[in-house]
Amino acid sequence: MQPFPFIFILVAYLLAVVANMLNILFIIFDKQLHKPMYLLICNLAVVDILYTSSATPTMVGVLLAGVNTISYVECLIQMCVFHLGMVMERFALAVMAFDRLIAIIYPFHYHSYLTNTRTVVLTYILWIVGCCTIVLFPATVIPLPHCSSRLKYNFCDFAAIMRTTCVDPDEYFNQSAIMSFFILFFTFSFICLSYCGILFFVKLSSNNDKKKMGSTLVSHAICVVCFYSPIFVIVILTRLGVALSPEERQGLLIGNILGPSLVNPFVYLNRERGEDMQQSPAGQTQTWPTLNLH
Repeated sequence: MQPFPFIFILVAYLLAVVANMLNILFIIFDKQLHKPMYLLICNLAVVDILYTSSATPTMVGVLLAGVNTISYVECLIQMCVFHLGMVMERFALAVMAFDRLIAIIYPFHYHSYLTNTRTVVLTYILWIVGCCTIVLFPATVIPLPHCSSRLKYNFCDFAAIMRTTCVDPDEYFNQSAIMSFFILFFTFSFICLSYCGILFFVKLSSNNDKKKMGSTLVSHAICVVCFYSPIFVIVILTRLGVALSPEERQGLLIGNILGPSLVNPFVYLNRERGEDMQQSPAGQTQTWPTLNLH
């Protein structure tokens, strides 16, 4: 195997972790950014670090350093963290779409509807729901006998561990697929509906407001596309009867893990913060010590 692609994975992982850490620290230490939208961006950065760190170090160790063993307990922990990160990424993007919907449609009541306290409570609830959701995976895998110690993928996820058991995994795959589809359908449909509501409201707004709303919507849309595109490619190809090889499936998973974690912090640091230095999240003008020359 050529090491260059995997060196790229390592560099992308380190860059993603550093960028998300800077994003978190920047929001924590800048009191002007202690607002609902930035709390949600901070939560997204935490999810990105968790998600990309759940599998990337193991893949790099296997592909570059040749470390091809992992204990059973560590493998189970990695499986739980990986799937928790995937679920929380969907929840984080959905709640951020809800935040933008409230901010754009109800600009004058935004700060009364979505306070910092309510945002934190909502975030905690999503984490609790996410943790309860992924309990199904270890509860399914642990009681089963294992007939193999070799994984088909370079990190531990539910599919890889189930293929090491002595039972037919198809029934268990169907159960996990139903749960995953429900979460995927709910979060993606909610995001699409929020976009429809925002676009309908934008039609009724002035040209200046359209520009501001379009900017904040594009930032979120970029993050959504980066995360959901590899997932939909896997789902569509599977439904069309296209059998993906382990390498192809793993490549799409790597894109799904590293892509959003690398793109998200730069999108929100470079675009979203620049917008909000001149206007509030609700689209209201703030007073800043600058002058606009015409």
